[in-house]
Amino acid sequence: MLARLIQVSRPVLWLNTTGTGVLGMWLGGHLWRPEALPVLLWLSLPFNLLIYGVNDIFDRKTDEINPRKGSLEGARITSSDVRPIWVSIALSNLPFLLYFSRSLPASSLIWLLACAALFVGYSTPPVRFKARPYLDSLSNAAYAFPLVFVPLALGERVLWGAALGLMAWSAAKHTFDAVQDIHEDRRAGIRTTAVVLGPRGVVLWSGALWLLSTVCFARINLPVALVNAFIAGFLLFSLARAPSSRTGHRLYRYSIAFPYVAGTVAGVQLVAALSLGLYP
Repeated sequence: MLARLIQVSRPVLWLNTTGTGVLGMWLGGHLWRPEALPVLLWLSLPFNLLIYGVNDIFDRKTDEINPRKGSLEGARITSSDVRPIWVSIALSNLPFLLYFSRSLPASSLIWLLACAALFVGYSTPPVRFKARPYLDSLSNAAYAFPLVFVPLALGERVLWGAALGLMAWSAAKHTFDAVQDIHEDRRAGIRTTAVVLGPRGVVLWSGALWLLSTVCFARINLPVALVNAFIAGFLLFSLARAPSSRTGHRLYRYSIAFPYVAGTVAGVQLVAALSLGLYP
C-alpha cells in the first residue's frame, strides 16, 4: 500500500515542492534551520499525495484513456483505490496542518494554506481550475509559494523577485506540459489552456511567461536567468517546429529535467555563498 501511495504521489516531481522549500530556506540566509524540518517533511510525501491523489481521484475517467498513466508520469487508479487514497491524504496531512496552525506565524500560515487550497481547487469540483482555461495555468503558480511561506516561517524576508519569477515559470511549465494531453482532455470535454490555444498558442503563452520569469531571475542571478532562457528556448523552439501532442510528450522528459538543472545552478551558488559567508 505504501508503494502504491508513493506512486500516486509521483516522486519524480517531489523536487517541485521539497526542492522549492529548501531553496526558500537558503534564500532566507540559512544552510539549515531545524525549524524548517516539519515544513520540508510535509512538502514531501504528504503534500504531493494531496496534490496528485486528489487529482487522480477526479481524473479517473480521463486517465483510463491516457497512455502516460500507470508509469512514473502518474498512477492509473481504480474505484477501489479512491477510499484508501482519501484516508491516506487525511492521515498524512491533517496532523501537519494542525501543527502548523499552532506553530507558524500567521503570514506564513496564510500562504501555506493558500498553496494547499489552490492545488485542491485545481482538481476538485465545482472550482476545478483544471477545466478552466488560463486559471488552470495561473493556479499552478502555487508551486512557488514555498519561496514565500518558508522564509516567513523562519522569520526572514521574502525574496520577491525569485518568488514571482518562479510563479511565472510554474504557470508556463504547466501549460507546456499539458500539450501532450490535448487529445485526451478534448475527448473528455476538459478545456485546458493547452486545449483552447493549441500547441502553437502554447508556444506564445508559455513563451511570454518564461520570458517574464527570465527577467525576474536576471534581477537576482544572471546564471540562473541564462539557464532558464536556454532551456525554455529549446523547449519552445522544438514545439514550434513540430506543434503536436506527440512533440509535447517527447519533450516532457526535458521539461521534467528543467527544474533539476536550473535548481542545481541556483543551489550550488547559494550553498557556496552561504558557506563562504558572502550571503547577507
